[in-house]
Amino acid sequence: MFDTKGTFRSDTAVTIVMYHYVRELEKSRYPGIKGLATSQFEEQIKYIRRYYKVINGSDLVEAVSSGGQLPPRSLLLTFDDGYIDHFETVFPILKHHGLTGCFFPTAKATLEHTVLDVNKIHFVLAAVANKNLLVDHICTAIDQNRTIYNLRPTQAYLHKFAKASRFDPAEVIFCKCMLQFELPIMLRESIVNDLFARYVTTDQGSFAKELYMSADQICFLLREGMYVGSHGYDHVWQGRLSANDQVSEIDRSLSFLDSLGVDLSRWMMSYPYGSYDESLLSIVQSRNCAVGLTTNVGLAFIGKDNPLTLSRIDTNDLPKLSDASANEWTISAGTR
Repeated sequence: MFDTKGTFRSDTAVTIVMYHYVRELEKSRYPGIKGLATSQFEEQIKYIRRYYKVINGSDLVEAVSSGGQLPPRSLLLTFDDGYIDHFETVFPILKHHGLTGCFFPTAKATLEHTVLDVNKIHFVLAAVANKNLLVDHICTAIDQNRTIYNLRPTQAYLHKFAKASRFDPAEVIFCKCMLQFELPIMLRESIVNDLFARYVTTDQGSFAKELYMSADQICFLLREGMYVGSHGYDHVWQGRLSANDQVSEIDRSLSFLDSLGVDLSRWMMSYPYGSYDESLLSIVQSRNCAVGLTTNVGLAFIGKDNPLTLSRIDTNDLPKLSDASANEWTISAGTR
């Protein structure tokens, strides 16, 4: 049993829920985006209020850093990537219910008004109904560039990555893996940019301003009592970076948070893609990171789990009806 100071105390279960897009999906230009409809979010918040006690990010930081006590059935709401959805849709609903959330914007999206590769992939997948068209495009690019980049046979990549996950079919997982990390960076950026221009838009600047929160909007959330933490600078698989690149990612993201007025004496990190390694954990700890959030599926046990690698559950793991009975995750958190 330990916290960041090495002190011991009994386990406290915390349910940490992860959100990304929250919007009027059917009325949006890309109804196929993998997100949560506004009405479903409202219903889920009512469900959460029935069974849980929503805490603030600072409550969790205090608990792991100084042994602060958390109420039974604690739940933390976390929102990754800094989407405009979080300002226009999420915040008003939280405000109405007297709740707080933790927001993790990616610095590059806000500062440079550019669409992150992760989001280019999201919107390409949302725009193309037949995912096999995208698989074929990637496979053709592999064949055409095999000698240049010393690539493996196309079938080897398909065998390794075309496997369904909890929420995505095999074709989607293949596209994500190949374009997020597996192919050499120059090749995968070329493929992503080509697909984005072909199926979504060539005007990345305007698209970025529509997609992400501005610095002023993030500052407004801070003033309203919301928690803001780090989600890196350039939404990359940080566990796959060199130590020097990890330092750059973290320090640039902290500089961004500092410019917003975030207290960096003890801060919280949400790892993009949930990716980390021992080197990254050492770096964030040396810079006073108190809490790190992963995409590992499960409850977080304060006093037992490493506070720099806490598990979360997805919004899809909780009911989206306010009058729903407690599901297995809610029951395992100690609610009845």
